[in-house]
Amino acid sequence: MKMAAEEQVMVIETKVLEGLGLFHGLAFDVDRYLEAIFVPGVPRFMMRAQAEKDPSYKQLIPYVIMSCQGKYLNYVRGSRAGEKRLVGNRSIGIGGHINPADDVSLLGIYETYLTAVEREVAEEVNVETKHSDRIAALLNDDSNEVGQVHLGIVHHWRLDEPKVSKNEQMITQMSFMTIEELQAVKDTMETWSQLCLDGLARV
Repeated sequence: MKMAAEEQVMVIETKVLEGLGLFHGLAFDVDRYLEAIFVPGVPRFMMRAQAEKDPSYKQLIPYVIMSCQGKYLNYVRGSRAGEKRLVGNRSIGIGGHINPADDVSLLGIYETYLTAVEREVAEEVNVETKHSDRIAALLNDDSNEVGQVHLGIVHHWRLDEPKVSKNEQMITQMSFMTIEELQAVKDTMETWSQLCLDGLARV
C-alpha cells in the first residue's frame, strides 16, 4: 500500500516498550506486552509522515506468517511496494499499518486491532482456506531506520490448505518453502523476516 499524503497510523510511545523491557529480535512472552500495549489511551493515531521520522513512537505493524504442512509462505517485494526501503527483499510476513478506519467504536482497542489484521492481509493476499490465528511473538529491531519506528506483532496463521493468491502487484515470486529452503535464501530477506526465520520453530 502506498503512503497517502494524510495517512494516519496507530502508534504507541516507545517508552511504553522500554518500560516493559526493550529487546532485539523476537519476544515470546506475548501476553505481558499485549496487556500493556492494548490499554485504552496507550495506542493513538498520528500522521505517518511524522511517525516515520520520530523514534520516540513505534508504529504497530501486524506481521502475519502463514504456514501449511511444514512450509511457509514467502514472496519478494516488487517495485510497487509502498515501503520503498524494502523493495527487492524476500519476506515471510504479510501486514501493514493500522489506520483510523479500523477504529470501530463498538469494539475494544484489541478487537479493533484484530479486525485491522484481517483487512490488511485481505488487501495483499486472498486466503482461500480455513486457518487458525495465534499471536506468537513481538518483533523489534532498532538496528536500522525502518525498525526504529516500527514494532511488529507476529501472527502465525496455520492454513488447512496451501491456497493463497496475491491481490497486490507488489507481491512477486510467491511460494511455500520449508525452513531449510528459507535458510538457503536468508541473505535475500528483509531484516524482520531474517529475525523471524531464526525463531520460526517457536513461532
